[in-house]
Amino acid sequence: MMFRQGSRLLAGSVRLSRRPFSTTTVVPAATTTNSDSGFMESWKKVIPNIDPPKTPSHFINPRPATPSSIPSKITVNFVLPYASELSTKEVRVDMVIIPATTGQMGVLPGHVPTIAELKPGILSVHEGNYVTKYFLSSGFAFIHANSVADVIAVEAVPVDHIVPSLVQKGLTDFTQKLSSATTELDKAEAQIGVDIHSALNAALSG
Repeated sequence: MMFRQGSRLLAGSVRLSRRPFSTTTVVPAATTTNSDSGFMESWKKVIPNIDPPKTPSHFINPRPATPSSIPSKITVNFVLPYASELSTKEVRVDMVIIPATTGQMGVLPGHVPTIAELKPGILSVHEGNYVTKYFLSSGFAFIHANSVADVIAVEAVPVDHIVPSLVQKGLTDFTQKLSSATTELDKAEAQIGVDIHSALNAALSG
């Protein structure tokens, strides 16, 4: 519910130009695991005359092996439910800073594998002296051992598309709703609105 509510509130405070989903990026997965191999061996012992069923790992391409040296760039896949935000292909950049629930997390090439939940805040993509900033409502980031970062957001918008007057109005409205809420549901919805618009306001002032 929080993700849906956050996305709806974010859409009301920005000018969004929706694009059809056009990314061709494929996020490969790991190779067949030891558990798959063990399953196959056990199957052949019990039912040797019938071929074992295929597991999910048979239908996905393996991710490239972790390089022996740290690359100079990190590959970023930044996607939304309806579009690939950065590009239709993987983008190689110097660094990406994501708004994790544990705090702002800078990701450089060679970063330790990590899964991070995202909170409303700024995603910064750094390439040389150029920095591109997006406001995210929520989502997850998957940092892989081969210097690939997959950022999946429920909703996102370039910071320069945010309308300050709408942010201020939304923050005022939801603050009033929070103070007058009488049920737990009303309080929760109002708090989400306050959190989203406070993060939007911080993005504008930062």
